[in-house]
Amino acid sequence: MATELVLEPSIWLLLCAVAFSAGFIDAIAGGGGLLTVPALLTAGLPPHVVLGTNKLAATFGSFTASLTYYRKRLFNPRYWRRSLIFTAIGAILGTLLVDMISKEALEKILPLLILLAAIYTLFNRMQPDDRLQLPEQNNKLFWQQRLQGLTLGLYDGIAGPGAGAFWMVSTMALYRINLLLASGVARTMNFISNGFSLVAFIALGHVNFVLGITMGLCLMLGAWLGAHSAIRFGSRFIRPVFICVVIAIAVRLAWQAWSS
Repeated sequence: MATELVLEPSIWLLLCAVAFSAGFIDAIAGGGGLLTVPALLTAGLPPHVVLGTNKLAATFGSFTASLTYYRKRLFNPRYWRRSLIFTAIGAILGTLLVDMISKEALEKILPLLILLAAIYTLFNRMQPDDRLQLPEQNNKLFWQQRLQGLTLGLYDGIAGPGAGAFWMVSTMALYRINLLLASGVARTMNFISNGFSLVAFIALGHVNFVLGITMGLCLMLGAWLGAHSAIRFGSRFIRPVFICVVIAIAVRLAWQAWSS
């Protein structure tokens, strides 16, 4: 059963504003959970319900962003079908294993990995926005897609912060594609991992549906605006936003892990 929660109207408005901002940021660079998870915690939900409710809201936003990239022909589901399947498998496994795995070591090393992602993006030579060719398919690429999907899906199911950043950076590194195409992949894989992880959270009874759907609708609006902004202005817009968001995630996670 979902947790019953009575909130003041001002808190509802604050959560909706946070969700809109998170949707906008998440559609461009990922990291929306950096805003929504703390906001949900302050609303008084138990931590496990916060994670489940956040997955419900995030699924709305990631669906909107992924659909926008697909309609603009910046994501090819057929080409990435192995990534889609193995991301789903990894997300379900990660969600089911979340209570069995000690996350202390992960929490300490994660900020360093995310910071490396920002550094890579800062110094990596980007492909031009108008270069939309995908690499030729072969067995090596197929195994890269399977391993990448399983690993990042598993991570998103277990933890989540920085999953979009890892998708963008690893996709650019593995397949040598530009930021727009990498964003399309990252947003779509986020939707898949969010959706399948959500199914597991619902089965465990860890979702507040009223709050999740309300925030999800605001996330959708923010995601629509963010995705269209990213597509319109290209890498000159995505790159600085991505680097700033990733550094913010790294700093926040480092503070949480190392200050205690």
